[in-house]
Amino acid sequence: MYISNMFKNKFLTFILFLAITFSASLIGGLATVTFKEPWYSLLNKPSFNPPDWIFGPVWTTLYTLMTVAIWLYWHTKNRDMNTVYIYFIHLVFNTTWSVVFFVFHNMVLALLVLIILIALIINLILRFKRVKMLSAYLMIPYLLWCSFAIILNTSLIMLN
Repeated sequence: MYISNMFKNKFLTFILFLAITFSASLIGGLATVTFKEPWYSLLNKPSFNPPDWIFGPVWTTLYTLMTVAIWLYWHTKNRDMNTVYIYFIHLVFNTTWSVVFFVFHNMVLALLVLIILIALIINLILRFKRVKMLSAYLMIPYLLWCSFAIILNTSLIMLN
């Protein structure tokens, strides 16, 4: 009975974290698709700007890694609820970037949001590291992608 309940609990918490994490993806994606064009196409872009098709697979992978990271952390004995709250707050900033950038076309404010987001990701990595090293490692690709996004966002500001 215990193993069955434990499995059910782990499955349900994974589904819950998946739904919460991907809700950020859904909101950000809807904001992007709805308000991106024609504004974004008319911007001067740096030579290293990725093609549009790359963003879907990259973000799907990153949201999946984030989900697994928080789920593994959740199922540790030493979890701290403040870390879970920071995870949820970071998702708000993740979504906010898409809204600020694509809906309001405010690249400078989007850059500020991105800086805060990266600070939250680093905070999460350090918190995860104390309790579940794998969770910390799973956040590194996300940190790297968002670091690249700062370079890209800054380049778009400078070119436009």
